[in-house]
Amino acid sequence: MKDTKRIAAVAMASAMALSLAACGQKGGTPSGEEGGTTDITVCLDWTPNTNHTGLFVAEANGYFEEAGLNVTIVQPPEDGTTATTLCAAGQVQFAVTVQDNLAAAFAREDPLGVTAVAALLQHNTSGIMSRAGEGMDSPAGLAGHRYSTYNGVIELAIMEQVVEADGGDFADVELIPYTLEDEAGALMENLTDAIWVYYGWGGINAQLRGLDFDYFYFKDIDPVFDYYTPILIANNAFLEDHPDTAKAFLAAVAQGYEYAIEHPEEAAQILIESDATGSLAGSEDLILESQKWMADQYKAEVDQWGYIDPARWNAFYNWLNDNGLVDQPIPENTGFSNDYLA
Repeated sequence: MKDTKRIAAVAMASAMALSLAACGQKGGTPSGEEGGTTDITVCLDWTPNTNHTGLFVAEANGYFEEAGLNVTIVQPPEDGTTATTLCAAGQVQFAVTVQDNLAAAFAREDPLGVTAVAALLQHNTSGIMSRAGEGMDSPAGLAGHRYSTYNGVIELAIMEQVVEADGGDFADVELIPYTLEDEAGALMENLTDAIWVYYGWGGINAQLRGLDFDYFYFKDIDPVFDYYTPILIANNAFLEDHPDTAKAFLAAVAQGYEYAIEHPEEAAQILIESDATGSLAGSEDLILESQKWMADQYKAEVDQWGYIDPARWNAFYNWLNDNGLVDQPIPENTGFSNDYLA
């Protein structure tokens, strides 16, 4: 599930989106109404995985249909255009992305016209996975070891802060390019020493592969890194013109995630059967075990699926501002809303 680690990818995509958005700000309108239903398109950030299960459950169980919606779930195009770019341009009404990647979209004089309207997971489950017993169970232990990096500005700033705060010297961490297709396999074959993964996929896969590993969560090192990833965003023009449709869509999606929480095994099967990309073939055990683990992550301790805590949202962007990691400061309460949740 490498989508969640493309930490700096949105910078170039945001620039691309300017030209698209210039002619697409009014393009957030649903494509049409037929037979009393409204067409909605949602673009995923990557191939289907357990981050997305609630969307596919809502489709398979008829929750969208009951809400009067004809929803199409699509993948981002192969030309590198991101889901955020498509959403900002109004080519899709909703898209999946992550809060860190959105920073470049908001840190500009003319912010892209998207708003985060729901958190797919309540907490940041990413962290560093390493072989067990080699001293990398805390950030300082990464010194003297190889870390596979994407060379993202935000990624490396997070890594530097957690290592230094733990008493280590980030200059002693050996940075090597991330060229891995198999995270667990790369550790087992000693191709690297430490990898940034999301536990619900990378960690569960490592367990199933029999890898004995250490893991620490970024959110446990510093709560400022408990940012929202992944999230569901919407086109601003669409939200302004069709608020009730947006609410109906999110209510149906919430039903899908509530079902996945209560019925993880059935939800896993729905995800497998809904995958039109073929990317999940042969991963049935991983999907099932991931789904069981994710059932406790979609809402965690909150009562309402999708809720975005303003304090946590703002804390991360304030950290970016304070550390000069964005072109211009992102004002507080920028880019999210809980107003469309049921």
